Amino acid sequence: MTTLQQRIAADSRYLLLSFPTALVSFPLVVAGVSAGLGAAVAFVGLPVLAATAGLARNVADVERASLPGVLGHPVARPRYREAPVWAGWFRRMMNPLASGQAIMDLLHVIIAFPIAVAGFVVAAVWWVGTLAGLTFPLYGWIIAGIPGAVETGLPDLLGFGAGPALFVVWNTVIGLLFAITLAPVLRGTALVKASLAELMLTRPALARPAAAPHIVDQRIPA
Repeated sequence: MTTLQQRIAADSRYLLLSFPTALVSFPLVVAGVSAGLGAAVAFVGLPVLAATAGLARNVADVERASLPGVLGHPVARPRYREAPVWAGWFRRMMNPLASGQAIMDLLHVIIAFPIAVAGFVVAAVWWVGTLAGLTFPLYGWIIAGIPGAVETGLPDLLGFGAGPALFVVWNTVIGLLFAITLAPVLRGTALVKASLAELMLTRPALARPAAAPHIVDQRIPA
């Protein structure tokens, strides 16, 4: 595949596959946070919050794994605090709440949900418009033969006239426009979602140490 094809495939995969993940994780995290905070006074909600934070961390790991393919550079995983070796069962169970990144993981699941839904809709609409429009000459004549289909089409409503040929050409041109704008629309939509994830779920990569300057011995030999 060419670079453009690879980019379209990566952006499409990221936008389309993020939706089912968000669709499952969002209600679970919202319900877990609500139930955990509501019962936190009685300490019953703390394990619920810890389990919800663990779920959000797993979702964040999945998101981080997909970011390099979209952003074009590797991302660094924040450091999560490990439970001490001497910790008991309760301390280990509550360990997902011990890291400050846990709040960011939970917030990301909630904030990214509408963006994931919008990204899925945009990707689906542009792909359907592209495929349906470019292949319209193959089946458009059948639709044009349906009584009233041509007369109620957009070309006739805009005053361009009516006719099977115009109907097919019009819809094919629309599909061509979807195809031309497919790559930039997918790129922009994917970058919006990926940039938010990078901001909330990653940390800056460690800077490479500067190379030691080359020291030239300028002593004049005797």
